[in-house]
Amino acid sequence: MSFHLDPDKLADLDRAAGMVADGSLVALGGGLSARLPMALVRELIRQGRRDLHVVGSAHGIDVDLLVAAGSIAICEESYVGFEQDFGLAPAYRRAAQTGAIEVRESCCGTVLAQLRAAEFGLPFLPVRGVKGSDIRRLHPEYGEVTCPFTGETLVVVPPLRPDFALIHAPLGDRRGNLHLDQPYVLDERFAAASRAVVATVERIASSEEVAAAGVTIPGHLVAAIAEVPYGAHPTSCYPAYAYDRPHLAQYVGAATAGGDELAGYLDRYVTGAPTEDAYRKVIGEERLAEIGGWSASTEAWKELFR
Repeated sequence: MSFHLDPDKLADLDRAAGMVADGSLVALGGGLSARLPMALVRELIRQGRRDLHVVGSAHGIDVDLLVAAGSIAICEESYVGFEQDFGLAPAYRRAAQTGAIEVRESCCGTVLAQLRAAEFGLPFLPVRGVKGSDIRRLHPEYGEVTCPFTGETLVVVPPLRPDFALIHAPLGDRRGNLHLDQPYVLDERFAAASRAVVATVERIASSEEVAAAGVTIPGHLVAAIAEVPYGAHPTSCYPAYAYDRPHLAQYVGAATAGGDELAGYLDRYVTGAPTEDAYRKVIGEERLAEIGGWSASTEAWKELFR
């Protein structure tokens, strides 16, 4: 763990994302279609980042979009795809099949053990779940030990220490203290194991308000924090808003088609929208209000997912 003690870490999004260099080992917070750090992902693409080594638990449009933009060289995930009926991630799948990216498939429990080893300052931790699986072939860095108590042979994994953890949170203060609502996925562990957290939040609040809500990730782990409303869109950031299913369907369609359609999506929503203010204007205030009204009634919630 590294310590970042600047009392004021508030930064513009471009400066926060600019801390991530080409070739960095980057942990992506959130999971599936929930609280993904999409504003940071879009900004990394705008800045032309390349050769990233990305790790995560189970992710979707964030990884797929970075792959589509040519930003990823190595990907370690347990799953990359979409929820409901959208299936697997098209750009990621093409890149994996053609060898455009190196895929090091892992599992959530193994990544968790590696992060804990980094937190605890240990050279390895044992895991049982991958024993006998083909995941060993994808990870020659794994080893084996004999348990001194039972004599059992166990797989051991080395510590995982990302250069940066990219996290989106509902609430944070200028010191970098972050409040997250459940589920945390691996965000706490990513934050503690990484050299620096770069965070976006829906809203910058007073330290007193964040403390009252509950500090999930303490400020000393955070190097920069940017206020970006709807920074997880088109994924959800409950309780503020649900995920934008029609937009995800639009992306999956473009990514599946590839070529000009995928390039058109990137041009309209990422490189052609040079700031997140511009991105929100393209999405439209009416649509953002709709996904923000998910809790008005059961019917309102259901309607978003039809």
